[in-house]
Amino acid sequence: MSETFFEMHDLGHEQVVFCRQPDVGLRAIIAIHNTTLGPALGGCRLYPYASEADALNDVLRLSRGMTYKAALAGLDLGGGKAIIIGDPSIKTEGLFRAFGRFVESLGGRYITAEDMNTTVEDMSYIQRETRFVTGSNESMGGSGNPAPLTAWGVYHGLRACLDEVYGNPDVNGRTVAIQGVGNVGYHLSRYLHEGGAKLVFTDIREENIQRAMEDFGGSVVSGDEIYGVKADVFAPCAIGATVNSVTIPKINAPIIAGAANNVLADEERDGEALQERGIVYAPDYAINAGGLMSVWSELNGWPRNQAFDDAASIFNTIKKVLAKSKETGLPPTLAANRLVDERIASVARMHQFRLHFGRAAVARPGPTMRD
Repeated sequence: MSETFFEMHDLGHEQVVFCRQPDVGLRAIIAIHNTTLGPALGGCRLYPYASEADALNDVLRLSRGMTYKAALAGLDLGGGKAIIIGDPSIKTEGLFRAFGRFVESLGGRYITAEDMNTTVEDMSYIQRETRFVTGSNESMGGSGNPAPLTAWGVYHGLRACLDEVYGNPDVNGRTVAIQGVGNVGYHLSRYLHEGGAKLVFTDIREENIQRAMEDFGGSVVSGDEIYGVKADVFAPCAIGATVNSVTIPKINAPIIAGAANNVLADEERDGEALQERGIVYAPDYAINAGGLMSVWSELNGWPRNQAFDDAASIFNTIKKVLAKSKETGLPPTLAANRLVDERIASVARMHQFRLHFGRAAVARPGPTMRD
């Protein structure tokens, strides 16, 4: 068995599709993790991975996270993800339309959306080749940029953590250290600023820092200094794996709650290390599900305000996860995983019962029940 199949087996994936069209420079991977609850939905990110192995590892981890995100949010969706290996500064219509044809070939098992370094305009190109895409321009029937909704959910999940630690969810007067003020980080900063929070920023892009400072004020630190900032909340909103064995001893906040995916470099090791330090962690896939709720609303034809209401319910989701953590003694990520596994197993048993009942009904005369 190849190494790829071993990785798929270890993480529980159903399907991995490698996509190539040299004339437009397309090299992409689509990973479908689990479709027990429904079709796999997850964004398409464009990134200059150092190697194909790095790209595969990222898409496998991210697609698994989407399964957990959808399940914990109570949505009838599975988990998937796609990555295009390439330079984000070089985009073409042909690149995304070629990718759209590969999405179409999966017949609805995977639905794509916006992600890192892809935009609503890119989704609109994909939409010319497949109907299995969300988040395109509103003029084309899409829900547009999901970042404000993702940030809205993170904001309410952060409030749940404040309530857990301080007995009050109010952000007014609280200090939040935000790592990354790009698309989602910017909108999270806006909600926190409007709520009266004090903000500390870091970002590798100077233009992002300038925009945040102009719009919200606050202070700026460079690079790794963000971990040592004395704050009420550390909010990672950039790349993943920033909370790890090196950075955990530096963190000077009792709460970690941010928008980034795969925040922990190692779920078990780093989750336990945070628990030992008494740091409350909001699992990434639990707190950043607002964007997924946005596209779920789009798929169902619901108004945008419905998606904002759903994203606000992430407050209750995080409270539920933290309660499960206390009940079981598990770190919050593992407690959230248990809640997800319980839901997926329950729905899988229902499907098995329906299949068995259907066969039994066909095998004997008399009335039958239609699924």
